[in-house]
Amino acid sequence: MSTNGKPMSGAVVEGVDFERWAVVLCKPDAVARGLVNRILGMISDAGITVSDRMDVVAQPWQPHVVYRDMLADTGRRNLCDLPAYIDAAYANQTVTVALAHGGLGIHAKLRQLIGHTDPTRAVAGTIRGDLGDDSLAVANTEKRLIRNLVHTSDDPPSARREYGTWWGPGRRLLESDFDTCSVILCKPDAVERGLVDAVLERIAAAGVSVRLRADVTVQPWQAHVHYWDLLVDADYFPDRDIPACLDDAYAGKKVTVALAYGEPGIHARLRQLIGHFDPTRATAGTIRRDYGNDSLEAALAEKRLVHNLVHTSEPAGVIDTLRLARATYKDLPSYALDALIEHVAPDLSQAPRVGRHRATYDAYATAQLLLAMADHYETWDQLVAAAVPPGLPGAPEPEQEPTLW
Repeated sequence: MSTNGKPMSGAVVEGVDFERWAVVLCKPDAVARGLVNRILGMISDAGITVSDRMDVVAQPWQPHVVYRDMLADTGRRNLCDLPAYIDAAYANQTVTVALAHGGLGIHAKLRQLIGHTDPTRAVAGTIRGDLGDDSLAVANTEKRLIRNLVHTSDDPPSARREYGTWWGPGRRLLESDFDTCSVILCKPDAVERGLVDAVLERIAAAGVSVRLRADVTVQPWQAHVHYWDLLVDADYFPDRDIPACLDDAYAGKKVTVALAYGEPGIHARLRQLIGHFDPTRATAGTIRRDYGNDSLEAALAEKRLVHNLVHTSEPAGVIDTLRLARATYKDLPSYALDALIEHVAPDLSQAPRVGRHRATYDAYATAQLLLAMADHYETWDQLVAAAVPPGLPGAPEPEQEPTLW
């Protein structure tokens, strides 16, 4: 340690045996060609444990650190062009990083597995030999870096340095417009059943861009924050201990999270795609119906949360169900809850057995009415225009009156 308390020589992590841990970087060409799963699978098949996978939009400084030795090597030809080549290949491009864990010598084992720098010289059975489609000759002619799919840390010091580069505090999220961006959570049951790739591929096939995938071990507080509404409304579930259910389902378990990018209304589109929270009631073609193997009935009997594979974030904003009811069912004599239940006749067979005029029953009935009313609108924007009072979060922006200025 240095005298000011900062670790020396890039030792940004204490207590990790980087003799047995390596960093795997799937480069932008691997991501663009859809080869990340195959590459990580080949590493796993070699008896190396792959974990903590994460999709990252590379900031310019990050590949500079990864290629530190090349940049500092004054003996390399075309050194003056190398920084520009690195920036062109990596800056603001999506890469996938992961940790590889094995025995002593893992770094040499990985280098042997990925193969020669030039895919045309890599032997069969190596990642670059089997999957590469570029050559050093072509790269030199086109004045760029060679596209050879994957990099692994060379030795323990570089593994320590690259771990800090990708997982350290310098990372930042390059997205703030959450009207067009949603968080996807592939739950522990999706991970345990090996369905994460299938779930994310279904979402991507719906015209949504899925990026920044990360494998995470859940800390208890994360589940509590994520399901704050279940905890606050715990009296809705009088037969279950919700805090205990959450801890049992999530704490210490592996999940996969990702960001989904699309057009405004993406939250509603994703909820429609994943389907009803009870897989047995989800319609065919939704993720939960096609892949689900649990039911609300079984979860209630076993006093646990239902295993339904995936969750997506809710849109910010306020839905005024009374305002929506007046817009949807015009000229009703009354819009009281009893009158709306009688008019719409929603399915209340699963409602809490406490009866009408109790908070949990009324909340369930209101939710079923909201689902019924949503069927009258073709798009999320149409529903919002009818349901959100002006000036509240989520309301459409009013058209500005033309002025001289």
